Amino acid sequence: MSGIIFHIDVNSAYLSWSALKKLEEGADCDLRTIPSIIGGDTAKRHGVVLAKSIPAKKFRIRTGEPVVSALRKCPFLVMEPPDHRLYAKRSRQLTDFLTEICPDIEQVSIDECYMDFTSVEDLYPSASFAAAFMKDEIRKRFGYTVNIGISDRKVLAKMASDFKKPDLVHTLFHNEIQEKMWPLPVSSLYMCGHSSVETLKKLEIMTIGDLAQADPDILYAHMKSHGRQLWEYANGIDDSCVITEPERQKGVGNSTTLSKDATTRAEALHPLLQLADSVSRRLRSAGQMAGMINVEIKYGDFSTVSHQTTLTVPTDSSDTIYHTACELFDKIWNHNPIRLLGIRTSKLKDSNEPRQLNLFEISTGKPASQKQQKLDAALDSIRSRYGNSAVVRGSFLEKKTSRPHSDS
Repeated sequence: MSGIIFHIDVNSAYLSWSALKKLEEGADCDLRTIPSIIGGDTAKRHGVVLAKSIPAKKFRIRTGEPVVSALRKCPFLVMEPPDHRLYAKRSRQLTDFLTEICPDIEQVSIDECYMDFTSVEDLYPSASFAAAFMKDEIRKRFGYTVNIGISDRKVLAKMASDFKKPDLVHTLFHNEIQEKMWPLPVSSLYMCGHSSVETLKKLEIMTIGDLAQADPDILYAHMKSHGRQLWEYANGIDDSCVITEPERQKGVGNSTTLSKDATTRAEALHPLLQLADSVSRRLRSAGQMAGMINVEIKYGDFSTVSHQTTLTVPTDSSDTIYHTACELFDKIWNHNPIRLLGIRTSKLKDSNEPRQLNLFEISTGKPASQKQQKLDAALDSIRSRYGNSAVVRGSFLEKKTSRPHSDS
C-alpha cells in the first residue's frame, strides 16, 4: 500500500475547547492547568467523565468513569458541563483549516480525522515537516494542541497519534512496528478493549508483539473474526482507505505557506506551478473540470487579497490552470512580500459532459488540448502507481521556495 496518511487528534478536545471559552470570558484560571473534568451535572454531580485535564490524570481519573467516582478520588476537582454547540463550532474551524492544506479528509469524530496527504506531499519537504507545521499552526491560530500520527496505513497512523502526548508528531510506518509498537501492551492496540485484553492474557499474550506472532487460527477459535482483525492490526495489516466526502463540493484547491516571504515574481511562480499541478491532479482524479479559477495571496503582514476569473472552456489541465493563475497573480500582487499562495477552482463540471468548442477547436476538428490531456493522463498513471515523486518537473529539482514554516 502506498501513500501518506495522517491521523489528527485534538488533545483532550472537550476540556481544551471549554477552557479556551472560559478564558475568553475572563476566567483567571485555565481548566487545563488544574484538576478538572468535562461531564455530568455540576449541581447534581452525576453523569460520566467526558474529558479530563492532565493534572486530573494524577488522581487516576479515567474518561468514562462516573463523576461520583472521580470526585471521591479528587474532592476539589473542578467540573464543567459539556457545551456541544461550542465543540461543533471548534471542530468545523479545525476541519476548514485542514481542508485548506489538503481536501482529502475523513472525519471520524468531532475531534479526530484522517487525512490522505498523498496528493499534496510534493508541496512539502517531508510528511513530518508538514505535520509539524500543521500542529504548530493549530496551536498558534486556535490556542489548543493536537497530536498527529503519520503512516502508510490508517490503523498505524491512528496508533502513532496515540503515542506520547500532547502537541507531538509521531511516525509509525510498516517497517517501524517491531521497534515502536510491538513492545507495547496489547491494551494499547486499536480496537483491543478490556474483554479482548482479558482473553489474550489467558492465552499468555501480553504485548502487541506477542499478538503479532501468535497463531491467527488460535485467535479465531477464541475470539472469532475480531481475533483475526487484532492479529492483522498487530502486524500493520490494513487496506482501508481514507474515505473523503464526494467531490461534489464547491471547488478543489490547495494553498501553501512559504518558508521565506517571496519578494520577486520568480519566487512566487514556482509554488504557483506546484499548486497548479496539485489542483489539476485532484480535478482529474475526481473526473471534474473547473470553470472558475481563484488565486489568493497572503502578505507578510497577514493581509489577504484574491481574484478570480471564469474560463470560456472548463479545464483540468495543469498548464491552463497555471497560466491563468499567473495572469490573476499579476493583476493583484502589490509587490509586498508574500507569505502564502493559494489556488482554488470552482464551477465544477463532470469531465465527460459535453462542452462548447472554441474557434480553434472548430477549425481543426479536435480539442486543442488533446495532446496535453494524453500527457496528463500518462503522468497521473505513473504517479498513481509509483508515487507523486516518480515524475518531477525539471524546475522542481531546483531549490524549492515553498516551504511551510512554523516559526513565522
